[in-house]
Amino acid sequence: MAKSASKNAKVKDLKASAEAKNWTKVIKALRSPKTGAYTFKESIIHKDKVKDFLAQ
Repeated sequence: MAKSASKNAKVKDLKASAEAKNWTKVIKALRSPKTGAYTFKESIIHKDKVKDFLAQ
């Protein structure tokens, strides 16, 4: 017989997955003034701070 996960482990996983949904990967394209080529800045930030990141 296989062991089942304890109730505490299931609750912990639900809390972690709920918290993970609040984070977003944002990719911003930046143009180099010297060559004109695009570079990309990637960051994983909280969903409430996306506009601040893109405004930089």
